Amino acid sequence: MVALLALLTEQGQLPLSYLADHLGASAATIRRDVALLASQGLLERTHGGARPVKGNRELPVRLRDGRNQDAKRRIARTVASLIPAGKHAIGLTGGTTTAEVLRALRHRDDLTIITNSLSIGLEAAEQGQARVLIAGGVLRPSSLELVGSLAESTMKLVNVGTAVVGADGVSASDGLTTHDEIEARTNLAMIERAQRVVVAIDSTKIGHTTLARVADIKGIHVLVTDSGAPEAELQRIRDAGVEVHVVEGSRHR
Repeated sequence: MVALLALLTEQGQLPLSYLADHLGASAATIRRDVALLASQGLLERTHGGARPVKGNRELPVRLRDGRNQDAKRRIARTVASLIPAGKHAIGLTGGTTTAEVLRALRHRDDLTIITNSLSIGLEAAEQGQARVLIAGGVLRPSSLELVGSLAESTMKLVNVGTAVVGADGVSASDGLTTHDEIEARTNLAMIERAQRVVVAIDSTKIGHTTLARVADIKGIHVLVTDSGAPEAELQRIRDAGVEVHVVEGSRHR
């Protein structure tokens, strides 16, 4: 069902026949899944098809964990290896890949974690990190991130050694983008306080552009992704001055 929702999120309204063919499922299974997801308010049924909930182009965070998980863990291990030894302040935006970065750093107990994500902040505290700062703000239910002017004001008061940033898209031409304009501004506030910006993003998002720009490509120092990313786009990102690390992962293109 997560794959079904992801298809609708990425492509918009689709007929049931397309969903069945693309997902390798029977028509009866697709009808049942669509009915169940509609009853939970996660999609809208149409005549012979389904579409995302109006105004929502983002998969809820609770449904994202299983997508491209192996690649995300490899990306996270590489990002963790780039964090300097000793005391260091790390900014983490919300997202499943940045959450995996935190898990890859579980052996560290000398880090200050700065985040606007409730789930990442709580996990960092449970991990026993030295200090955890959660920026206040307005809660976005779909991502469990705190955003807005209060969160931005908090970010302006801290110094971040490395900002580890997730996003919904990154390209050489349009930079780092996300679905929500307020979230974009909050993430930019963290980026502007960082000495180094590391983007941790799986290959399905390379070359994609979504609604709100977070930062120009020249504001990124390092990109870590997996080998499913289109090489031509990765080269354009390198040409823009970004250090690119590619881990093994399943190919999506």
